[in-house]
Amino acid sequence: MTTGTVRQRTPGAPADLLRAMARPGFPVSRWSLRAITYTATTMVIGIAAMAVAFPLYGPWLVVVIALFDAPPGPGDRAFLLVSGTLSGLATVAFFGPLVGIPLGAVERRRLRLVSPGLADSGHRVPPPGLWGWIKTRYTEAATWREVAYLFLLMVIAFSLFTVMGMLLIFAVVLLAGPVLVGDAPGSEVSLGFVTATTVEEALPLTLLSPVALLAAVYLSGVTSYGHGVLARALLVGPPKEELRAELTEVTHSRARLVDAFEYERRRIERDLHDGAQQRLVALNMDLGMARLDVEEGSEADRRLAAAQRKADELITELRELVRGIHPRVLTDRGLPAALAELADHSPVPVTVQAELPRRLPSHVEGTAYFVVAEALTNVYKHTEANAATVHASLVPAAHGDALVVEVTDYGPGGADPARGSGLTGMRDRVAVMGGTMDLTSPQGGPTRIRVELPCTIDRTDPR
Repeated sequence: MTTGTVRQRTPGAPADLLRAMARPGFPVSRWSLRAITYTATTMVIGIAAMAVAFPLYGPWLVVVIALFDAPPGPGDRAFLLVSGTLSGLATVAFFGPLVGIPLGAVERRRLRLVSPGLADSGHRVPPPGLWGWIKTRYTEAATWREVAYLFLLMVIAFSLFTVMGMLLIFAVVLLAGPVLVGDAPGSEVSLGFVTATTVEEALPLTLLSPVALLAAVYLSGVTSYGHGVLARALLVGPPKEELRAELTEVTHSRARLVDAFEYERRRIERDLHDGAQQRLVALNMDLGMARLDVEEGSEADRRLAAAQRKADELITELRELVRGIHPRVLTDRGLPAALAELADHSPVPVTVQAELPRRLPSHVEGTAYFVVAEALTNVYKHTEANAATVHASLVPAAHGDALVVEVTDYGPGGADPARGSGLTGMRDRVAVMGGTMDLTSPQGGPTRIRVELPCTIDRTDPR
């Protein structure tokens, strides 16, 4: 068990830099020291970044020179513009993240000086390996916001270095005016709006030195606050609590959509089974009764017999359609019986091992059933497998139990999700339920599809 101390703000103390600057005691407060420290380190880090990142903005200097300083030849300008732009884009695209990412990490720590609060990055956790890191970092928005901040920091640092340097030099000259004038004939201190040639003339100007220093302190506060706002907007991602809340809401909304889809599918299945199918059965019976009223072997009898056969075929097709929408055996007897029925109807010999200790939520059973049905259909249509196995079991998971379903076919292997929509559709169906699907299909086989579905989503079971 770890313990920590929480730093509490002194009652009446300003909560941020902006409120601190509105108080009379700001120049001698801790906030002014923070602002000065932030400004000084901004100039140091910014100048260092300008040296390190020269390959990133160097080509753009060539573009600027080509725009404002015409080269000797007419074709030279176009060459410099095109080459500078292409090389500038290439260097920023390839090397910008390598400078921006570590700079962002440093700046988020430094941001606490003037902008207290959480300063988490917006980066995602990359997969293991160098390629996983490169693919994640080079494709996420947080990285390119850090690259944009790199260029912004260089502009801010150069501006601060110029303005603050002029203010400090101005304050030092005012303070040292009497010494600089001295008694030497012809010496003077010129400030633009006034010129002092004697000690007596320079002495009153020393009173302006504290004013210049005070202006530098307030300028440091203003620029630090504005810089902090920009840095937080570019470098800081949303709080983890907010992301967690959004993820929870997305999960719940996805569950509601799945429930609504399942409800509609059950309604269609019920309407077809209790409505259209029953009316077709009644029509078939009427046709049979009508045949009793006509002479056997007559033209009318042959037509009624043909109509009755078509009605039988339509009933069979409708029964298969209803079973495909939602099999009755799955609702009545559960997943093991439904998988056994799938195996019985499969042209390929299928062995089913599904011993589940209890009934699972309907959305889990439905998803597992249709994944297995699609997988067995793929085995029949797209492979030359002479056998397949289906295994279903419950395993412990992080938050309860999970249903693991494995479909293995002993065919030639080489299955590729990119070459068809069946495997992609299965993966999407599993992902909607918050599950995972893994496919292994080496050349020569066997092909194994492993699906894991969580059984702990809190929802009302429509059964």
